[in-house]
Amino acid sequence: MSIATTRLNEVRTEVHISHMLNPLLDASIAQLLHSQPDKLLELVAQHGSPLNLVWPHAFALNTCALQSVLEQHEVQYSIFYGAKANKSHCLLEAAKASGIGVDVSSIYEMRAALRAGVPADQLCATGPAKTQDFHRALVHAGALICVDSLEEFDHLKTLLETRVEATKARVLLRYRPKSCATSRFGMGPSDLLVCLHLLTRFRAFIDFEGFHFHLGGYGFDSRAQAFREVADFIDAAREMGLNPSMIDIGGGLPIRYIEPQAYERFLQNDNTPSHYYNQSVPKSYYPYGSNLTASQWLTLFLESSFSPRQSIAQYLKANRIILALEPGRSLVDQAAISVFRITRSKKLANNKTVLFVEGSSFSACETWFASEYLVDPILISTAPTSATPMQAYIAGHSCLDDDVITQRLINFTVSPKAGDLLIYANTAGYQMDLLENEFHRHPLPRRMVATCCTQGNYAFSPDY
Repeated sequence: MSIATTRLNEVRTEVHISHMLNPLLDASIAQLLHSQPDKLLELVAQHGSPLNLVWPHAFALNTCALQSVLEQHEVQYSIFYGAKANKSHCLLEAAKASGIGVDVSSIYEMRAALRAGVPADQLCATGPAKTQDFHRALVHAGALICVDSLEEFDHLKTLLETRVEATKARVLLRYRPKSCATSRFGMGPSDLLVCLHLLTRFRAFIDFEGFHFHLGGYGFDSRAQAFREVADFIDAAREMGLNPSMIDIGGGLPIRYIEPQAYERFLQNDNTPSHYYNQSVPKSYYPYGSNLTASQWLTLFLESSFSPRQSIAQYLKANRIILALEPGRSLVDQAAISVFRITRSKKLANNKTVLFVEGSSFSACETWFASEYLVDPILISTAPTSATPMQAYIAGHSCLDDDVITQRLINFTVSPKAGDLLIYANTAGYQMDLLENEFHRHPLPRRMVATCCTQGNYAFSPDY
């Protein structure tokens, strides 16, 4: 289905969107596709393929949406952007501009956030494998440190006892919820209580600010249950004379890539082995057609029951507790697209067709996780175009049969050809650069930042 036509050097450019897993598009990105598809051809000609285009304004919109929910419920909050979701510097700058903090998982992410202007005291460091250099830098900066274990507590205490400077460490203790009993992350109740007793003895070195947990999956109800569990330790800490003021519930807020009805229809009717080149249906997927947006999810969490007479929001207000969040993917919803140039198609012996693009399986992540990106690419084609529909899977320059961008067979309304572009929408959240490396010594894909100029036209500059 053609949604736009334009001209590039007298060559007609057409945009084709699939009927099956049609991506939801930010208005700015949709406008670019409708009115300037030739701009994408120009950018790829200039900067190569794959090419990642980033829209920081989406970050601000997503942040404002979450802040609005929190303010409507009159709770104190701290938001830390999960920087591991994307390597773009402009998104760290967007976090700084939005006045929120950044969740850093390494000293390198910390340095990048500081270069972007994020205040050091608005950094929160999660993850269990912090090095001595990372701990030292966090303490010196006054960042918040999530202590994962008794062993990490001892490592941090030893570092603090040998420091000449009088700077204290700001810490949260990471709790391991009952639903995660076998997880390697966080502390169970007994270790948590040991840490609390130790904190009463080391007030000269450590400022204890509260608790942290992080769950897999995207359920608000599982977070509510973990929240109720950790609240018992708020009472225990206060009875010991400590003053916890924060519960950090981590990330895991869902986003919506495609309409829920289309997603459910695909899963129920079309997600069969015949729709995959390898005849294998993945066992799990990210919920691309989520029934809840991040804001709706957060509303349901805050309105969940804490006790028979009190919601979580009411508990937070009554006990003067700051709710901390570490969203990554949900803050970069609609903040990027990834553009691949097609090099050729090839008919295979099993009557299947593969489209080769300039890029590799490292340019996406889902097939590496034994899953699939259940969002169809948008085809930008140049005339002459065959009106013959075609079904194909997508591969790059990787050298194994299973090293592909998608095993799923994509239904194209016209036959793609060399020089055409495939646009994957909404790739900022863990898709566009999580696994990228210089495989076969190809250079890393470029990232360009979009800025709106006059009359809705967009200019693009390098992201460093």
